[in-house]
Amino acid sequence: MRRYRKVWFSLAILVALSPLGLFASGTAWGEWGTDEIKGLLGYIPQGFSRLVNINHIAFLPDYSLPGLGESFVGQAAGYYISAIVGVAIIVIFVLGIGRLIVRK
Repeated sequence: MRRYRKVWFSLAILVALSPLGLFASGTAWGEWGTDEIKGLLGYIPQGFSRLVNINHIAFLPDYSLPGLGESFVGQAAGYYISAIVGVAIIVIFVLGIGRLIVRK
């Protein structure tokens, strides 16, 4: 773990900067809803329209947690929690794949 200190430090900086998205206008790339897709393309692709209701399985929908409120502090806390959970899931996945590869 010691030799990956720069990687962990870089991830910590990215997590710390994650609430900067609250200052951006519009939506993030790839996070478009059906309204934005229709505005960009002029129609809603068939595959997209079939998967539009899959969002109900999101762990942290809209980067927020119930009870934190709509204040900047509540939204920033949701961004931090989302970033930490996302990084943790990716790290666990990568370490698991790495161990499977090393075994073989």
